[in-house]
Amino acid sequence: MWTYENFPSAKVQATYGVKIDKPWLDHMRAASVRLPGCSASVVSKDGLVLTNNHCVVDCLVELSSPEKDHMKDGFLTATRAEERQCPGMTAEILVGTFDVTDQIRAATDGKTGQDYATARSAAIAAAEQANCKGEAGFRCQTIPLYRGGQYVVYRYQRYTDVRMVFAPEFAAAFFGGDPDNFNFPRYDIDAAFLRLYDKGQVVKTPTFLKWNASAPKAGEPTFVSGNPGSTERLLTVSQLETYRDLTIPAAQLQRSELRGRLIEYGRRDGEAKRLVADPIFSLENSYKVFFGRQFTLNDAAFLDMKRREEAELRAKVAADPKLAAEIGDPWGEIDAAQKAYADSFLAYRQLESDAGRGSQLFAWARTLVRAAAERPKASGERLSEFADSRLAGVERGLTTAKKVELPLEQINLEHWLLKSREYLAADPEAQAAVLGRESPEGLAARLVKSKLADPAVRKALWDGGAEAIKASDDPMIQFVLKLDPAARGVRTVWEAKVSGPTDRAAERIAKARFAAYGDSVYPDATFTLRLSYGKVAGWTHRGRTVEPFTTLGGAFERATGEEPYALPKSWLDAKAGLKLDTVYDFVTTNDIIGGNSGSPVVNAKGEVIGAAFDGNIHSLGGAYGYDGAINRTVVVSTAGVTEALKTIYRRDALVKELTGK
Repeated sequence: MWTYENFPSAKVQATYGVKIDKPWLDHMRAASVRLPGCSASVVSKDGLVLTNNHCVVDCLVELSSPEKDHMKDGFLTATRAEERQCPGMTAEILVGTFDVTDQIRAATDGKTGQDYATARSAAIAAAEQANCKGEAGFRCQTIPLYRGGQYVVYRYQRYTDVRMVFAPEFAAAFFGGDPDNFNFPRYDIDAAFLRLYDKGQVVKTPTFLKWNASAPKAGEPTFVSGNPGSTERLLTVSQLETYRDLTIPAAQLQRSELRGRLIEYGRRDGEAKRLVADPIFSLENSYKVFFGRQFTLNDAAFLDMKRREEAELRAKVAADPKLAAEIGDPWGEIDAAQKAYADSFLAYRQLESDAGRGSQLFAWARTLVRAAAERPKASGERLSEFADSRLAGVERGLTTAKKVELPLEQINLEHWLLKSREYLAADPEAQAAVLGRESPEGLAARLVKSKLADPAVRKALWDGGAEAIKASDDPMIQFVLKLDPAARGVRTVWEAKVSGPTDRAAERIAKARFAAYGDSVYPDATFTLRLSYGKVAGWTHRGRTVEPFTTLGGAFERATGEEPYALPKSWLDAKAGLKLDTVYDFVTTNDIIGGNSGSPVVNAKGEVIGAAFDGNIHSLGGAYGYDGAINRTVVVSTAGVTEALKTIYRRDALVKELTGK
């Protein structure tokens, strides 16, 4: 997961004989795209973007109706006039990076706790404003790398008109469902195409990745350019133990309970099943991810390895008196912060970080209430998410029309309120702030009567500011107004006793790591652009060897006709004309994590040969460390996608745009 500025080209050339120079890197960077929670790439001169089907599920749901289910039936276009805008979706291309470490350091020097957090937020806001200057169509984001060892402003060109071009049926894109998720062999066409528009016109993109419809070979070098979401490879042992014992178990319990509620609701009828399909997919994916992480953290040998690595770094610091005096004991400070973490975690989760548990109405209400309170303040004094450099994006997200499914709203709210009542039982004041004298069921039923589903209502409240918010009789607005003092209170405690001290100590550990190892290691993933190198290869584990390729024919062999192994009718009808020996999915040794979904997988020439869509089961521990012997990236091949587009879906214009043929 190397940053583009520090890609180890010499090592790649020595290992694979492939020359990766600045023009190659610049071209790849300019063709790499970031979507909400996912990655993608530009694959034609007319703004065509390749990503995963599971990265556009929200769009497919938004464009669907009881009469037309695009999750079930797919989304097919024959002309550009049929391409439809994905509500609320954005696409970003990185156009510049700026190191602002010295600026942040100067602002936070000597500060601790809440003072440190406040000063850093103000410095970050100033850095973003200086590098974007409010220019339309651009967004700046300050990212701490190496756990605060370096601060970099990323400047993106942002597109807000992103339209759906093609998506297969969900049954084909996620063939094998949850049982096959994070496993291999796989037989999934987890691919979709979008197009970038600006002011109603197709965006011309002269820098794009050439489409290579040929299958890769075993051992062939591969590169993945994308935005890995988050890894914790640089956490201390005490932080990993907290994740193992508290953070992950609490979240997993809630995921499993909510999944059960959604499954039960989906059994009512066909429309109910359609409504819960996407949230169940998301929950099952997250549950399996964190099951794998928990499994890794429960491995005594893995934590022993982490203890040895930590002891080695601390010994290097102790051996350098000057460095030791500068560093102090940040490990001890982080250890101490774990008690504050445990004391505050459940309240912080229920009232702040996971409040509303997926309710869109709640999220809008909180944004409106907080924005009304924050906007009159100076930018550096606000909550970080309302800095001047971010307000335009907040407003756009708030006022964009988006479908609200009230049954899902009520399920999410009711579950969150029930768990809040349970988890906050030892804190009567916090519990009262959430529920008052109402039951979770009754309160959820009342809150979904909110009028915030109407974007005109949200726009009026945004424009009206604090006066309009205070005067509103909307039940969700009034609920958030009542809850917000308690939520802000627990956030303040968290920043003063947990995140502030932890981040301050982590910066000094990062300084120690730089002193010991330099930039020979890459920073933890931060959902910013990275480049991974590897090769096409299977793996052997416990005496079983897994080959690196599957074919289209294998999907038919695995099909049973029953979910999740039921191929769509379009596939069954086209079987006779398909080249069944076409490589469908394959695996590589590239290092990825969640957020890399949709990343282009390219060959040494920079030609796209697939889109990453998953990892194998062993890769789930990749949040905490990478094992090149068994961690694998799962890729849908351009060869398989091309054959499906031609023979199953008959998207001739799309194939011609991709291949020029």
